[in-house]
Amino acid sequence: MIKTLVEKISQAVQATEGQHDETREDALRLCTAVLMVEVARADYDFDESEFKLLLDLIKTHFALSGEDAMELANAATEAAEDSVSLHQFTQRLHKHLSEGEKAEIVSLLWQVAYADGYLDKFEDSIVLKISDLLYVSRGKVMQLKHDARLAQSA
Repeated sequence: MIKTLVEKISQAVQATEGQHDETREDALRLCTAVLMVEVARADYDFDESEFKLLLDLIKTHFALSGEDAMELANAATEAAEDSVSLHQFTQRLHKHLSEGEKAEIVSLLWQVAYADGYLDKFEDSIVLKISDLLYVSRGKVMQLKHDARLAQSA
């Protein structure tokens, strides 16, 4: 099972290297979802409410059905558990997304980090690390963090 998952991730990541648009989009969705899962797991308390928010964000952001969003979230969770580095995911996103699209991902990550109403230091750290790997300016990252905090308290 792990071998199959690793092959699936490798194929998805390689799909960004010139295959047709649908496969490329699937790979970018998986990379984004893996980063979201990593943020949710950063505080070692990935509970049902965080998973539900993660699922809702995936469904909304990618305009997926509930079933497709669940499938992507589950694949991303498995990939995150088997991953040893964020680099393979952030590298693909950085290479294939615009500045605005990368900022949208950072915004999603902050929303996940604030899902439980509290920003843990590990969640903060991983979002900042991912933002750096995506080459999103620190000023933009701080603005998105502020926006997510305000949205959470509203």
